Amino acid sequence: MSLLPPLASGPEGPDALRPLLTTVLDALAEGARERGGPLPAGGPDTVAARLRSAVGDVLPQEGDPDAVRALVRALAEGAADPADPLCAAHLHCPPLAVATAADLAASALNPSLDSWDQAPAASELETLVTQALARQAGAADALVTTGGSESNQLALLFAREALGTVRLVCSSASHHSLTRAAWLLGLPEPVVVPAPNGTLDPAALDEALSSLRGPVLVAATAGTTDAGLIDPLPAIADVCATHGARLHIDAAYGGGLLFSDRHRSKLTGLGRAHTVTLDLHKLGWQPVAAGLLTLRDPRDLQALHHRADYLSADDDTAAGIPDLLGRSLRTTRRPDILKIAVTLKTLGRTGLGTLVDQVCAHAHELADLIRAHPALELHAPPTISTVLFRPANAPDDTVAAIRRTLLRDGRAVLGRARTDGRLWLKATLLNPHTRPGDLAALLKLVEGSTPR
Repeated sequence: MSLLPPLASGPEGPDALRPLLTTVLDALAEGARERGGPLPAGGPDTVAARLRSAVGDVLPQEGDPDAVRALVRALAEGAADPADPLCAAHLHCPPLAVATAADLAASALNPSLDSWDQAPAASELETLVTQALARQAGAADALVTTGGSESNQLALLFAREALGTVRLVCSSASHHSLTRAAWLLGLPEPVVVPAPNGTLDPAALDEALSSLRGPVLVAATAGTTDAGLIDPLPAIADVCATHGARLHIDAAYGGGLLFSDRHRSKLTGLGRAHTVTLDLHKLGWQPVAAGLLTLRDPRDLQALHHRADYLSADDDTAAGIPDLLGRSLRTTRRPDILKIAVTLKTLGRTGLGTLVDQVCAHAHELADLIRAHPALELHAPPTISTVLFRPANAPDDTVAAIRRTLLRDGRAVLGRARTDGRLWLKATLLNPHTRPGDLAALLKLVEGSTPR
């Protein structure tokens, strides 16, 4: 009998995995019971001490056959659970079971999308799915990325390679990854247009572009991180057309509205962008990572053209073997497209649209509860599934303290957002299974943590 540990793939892979899956699932359940809520109680020091105690020696001289159960249980006990309806701070979605199951298959098979001979079927699946999603956004092609930050960086890279030293123009509500990408790519200091109402003002954009010389990339947002707001995309596209500016739309959050017949119109104008960021581990219920960047002009991909003889030799390409190096800045890439494909095929547009409609409806239900609550203040009606609120007449330090109290006690996970010169609690509702009673419980916890 071999003393070597079994592999996950190959003829014996399924039999090796089955008992381990039972162990993992049991450990996940045990850890969740120990946690007992959306977040482990006690704060960072307590959680760290508990984990260190459970892990012990990370690299012992002799292995521990119980390590899978112990570490999975410890991680689950110390996790923030996005499937708990009281865990609503970030764009951190609870993944669908079917997508997670597909992700297991991807891990077991372990294709690497840096060359066709490492991922024959996965590379073709990626082609089919990216083209289908690109069409949904009115584009010609799409690349798979690790998320919004990588997609935004690629968008700036393509603009630079197409236009030369391009100047980024964005709003003060844009995602931080855009200005960071400009720095990484050695571009000039971005022009940041104020967004007093949380969205990019076309008139202010027009004024800013009128004073600039040289190539410009305008970055609009469909789903801001703080409040889930959507810039006036058609008007911004008109301004860009007038000034000959290239347009990128960061729809990492709001892109999921494309699946909803009820909410899709909020993204009118998306197809006029040269590039669009999508992120299905937000409003798409995928395990991390599941980002995309759509391209209106496939010629942009020339910026990624690269040759490495052991991966993409010219004679292999001429013989019909697909070249995958030009599909990413990364070399080794896991087949994140499988979980996306399984989700699209299993749920269909109707099923995904129902999930989108559900979380948007939850946001309006929460807003109604806040509006009717005498001790709470609503910032504004939700645009997607984010709701900003705060205890009425409370100073900012009290709002911040309420959030930290809930985190320390492990009772609720709320985000924070500063807008209109004040600090707000942020509820980002991405759990379709949330019930009205959960929303009421969340507000009761906030009220109970507010000093009298």
